[in-house]
Amino acid sequence: MAEDGAVTLYKATSITDAKKNSFSIKAGLAQMLRGGAIVEVSTLNQAKIAEEADACCLVITEPNCQGISRMPDPSIIKQIKRCVLIPVMARSRVGHFVEAQILERVGVDYIHESEVLAIADENNFINKHNFGCPFVCGCKNLGDALRRVREGAAMIRTQGALLGTGNIAETVKNVRSVMGEIRILNNMDEDEVFAFSKEIAAPYDLVAQTKQMGRLPVVHFAAGGIVTPADAALMMQLGCDGVFVGSEVFDNGSDPYKRVRGIVEAVRHYNDPHVLVENSCGLEEEMAGLNVSEETMEPFGEGGA
Repeated sequence: MAEDGAVTLYKATSITDAKKNSFSIKAGLAQMLRGGAIVEVSTLNQAKIAEEADACCLVITEPNCQGISRMPDPSIIKQIKRCVLIPVMARSRVGHFVEAQILERVGVDYIHESEVLAIADENNFINKHNFGCPFVCGCKNLGDALRRVREGAAMIRTQGALLGTGNIAETVKNVRSVMGEIRILNNMDEDEVFAFSKEIAAPYDLVAQTKQMGRLPVVHFAAGGIVTPADAALMMQLGCDGVFVGSEVFDNGSDPYKRVRGIVEAVRHYNDPHVLVENSCGLEEEMAGLNVSEETMEPFGEGGA
């Protein structure tokens, strides 16, 4: 434990002695994705478009999956890995450590333990320290995030809407929740941190480190409804390290490369209005199929706001 009372997370023994790969290495691999856009793809053509648009990583998903959602077919992963040079990520169901074992054996660079898929274990997450591959996990608040880090997650993804509608409201709400709790923590006296860690049901040492760093102790991305350069820049200005882009960017319009490239540029230059204007021009028609119907929208001010 460090002299100031915060655990140094990137030391191998700060959480547990990993069997295959120290946590510091996995956290470093996740750090390599900071400032980038991770794009969800389901075909080789989409993967090539995302790579050409300079995505930092690909999330491979099963195309046209009906019924129970599971990890993608390993043959699809192998096919895409042979044809691209950027890192590849694949999803496993929450708690399904055998799917994670298969994905690690296939050779993915990152494993995404995803609530987007059907949940295999309702009570337990995967013990990610048993794997050499870095894991990505979702959260909706600070307590969720730090519990996943304790389990071995090297990257946290704040999740919003899962429907692929292009509605970013839920993502903004959850990112603001995480950032707001961190600001509250930063202003606390040391004596108050014990009670706060109990309140959010998170490990005290990680809560203390979050207070020391003024941010999550691992890479923090946002996902859900991010389909325009403005959406991506919003997430970055709220304090995220990068964004996940859903496969819906390939489903509408005639130029998916332009959309993905615009989002990548917005992540890199999120504080430069000139770049944002340039990459936002001409996207209205491309986004036509990603509008939320009035029936699915909650009127502003309702729901406790």
